[in-house]
Amino acid sequence: MSGNEQKYIKEAFDTNWIAPVGTNLNAFEKEIADYVGVKEALAVSSGTAAIHLALSLLDVKTGDTVFCSTLTFVASANPILYQGAEPVFIDSDPESWNMSPQALETALNDAFIKGQLPKAVIVVNLYGQSAKMNDIVSLCKKYRVPMIEDAAESLGSTYCRKASGTFGDFGIYSFNGNKIITTSGGGMLVSDDKEALSKARFLATQARDPAPHYQHSQLGFNYRLSNVLAGIGRSQLAVLEDRVDAKRTIFERYLLELTDIPGIEFMPELKNTRSNRWLTVLTINEEEAGVTTKTLLDALGEENIESRPVWKPLHMQPLFRGYCYYPHKDGESVSEHLFEKGICLPSGSNLSEEEQGRVIECIVNTIKSKVGIDGKLRWG
Repeated sequence: MSGNEQKYIKEAFDTNWIAPVGTNLNAFEKEIADYVGVKEALAVSSGTAAIHLALSLLDVKTGDTVFCSTLTFVASANPILYQGAEPVFIDSDPESWNMSPQALETALNDAFIKGQLPKAVIVVNLYGQSAKMNDIVSLCKKYRVPMIEDAAESLGSTYCRKASGTFGDFGIYSFNGNKIITTSGGGMLVSDDKEALSKARFLATQARDPAPHYQHSQLGFNYRLSNVLAGIGRSQLAVLEDRVDAKRTIFERYLLELTDIPGIEFMPELKNTRSNRWLTVLTINEEEAGVTTKTLLDALGEENIESRPVWKPLHMQPLFRGYCYYPHKDGESVSEHLFEKGICLPSGSNLSEEEQGRVIECIVNTIKSKVGIDGKLRWG
């Protein structure tokens, strides 16, 4: 926490506005919109809710298809099923780990030939890194397919000096407890389309018609964020840049100490981008490093250090068995390789130098014990 949350929470209680209405909610939406540079923002209960609303605004329904990044958390694709539509999963690009423009172009071309273009494309910015937005936006415009930018993990990141989450027709952010800033649970839908966001606001409040009684002409949702949680968000947003700086510093320490070890490669950062480095993620080449990802995960766990594999690609999930998948190119599935070789390291913005030193020492000593690398640390 930033230490200033209680000020805004107290204001909500003092004014007795603890429901999804109030000054905190209005201010949080405006502050996010101003920070990322969009015309309108809508605070909702989760990033998943924001994606669901975006798909609803685009009239995605049964019989439609939606293209989606495969290397992501299940929440990116679940709303496609909520709408009765069919996901088509797109592989990652090795330079960004995000949606491959090459695979997307193949998928769009196939859909065009079949006369079945998708209703939308959901592009995910994994672990704070932006996808190749210029290429993807160009492809979506060429085929006239709306794009939703899932920036749940990348608030505070930029691509060509433009805020992550602002390249699509709609952008979404998450304020879940594990994100770079949090409202404990919450999300935001952003867009320059003020009319669409007005409709989203209507849908997010149970689609209540303007009548003196409770009247509903269409399906709505209970998706608005509370005024109390919005107050937490306001305090968190004030320290977002500090959080980005802290996470980038943590990444730089890992890079300094581990980059010379054969077989270790870190998630790249595209030219002209600034990743918030939400998580520091690396891959292990077993032949060069002498250890498997499982060996390293187990060794960290034995030291009571939490780490985890990279997201399991959605096209490999039992829930999505049988759905179409486009690899980066024939014979090369980048997302499957990253899942097999990738490890997410402790990256909290309050991680101390001593704690990070323990993580680094465990990794170095584990590899050293296998291949005899000099494990002396240069930092910490």
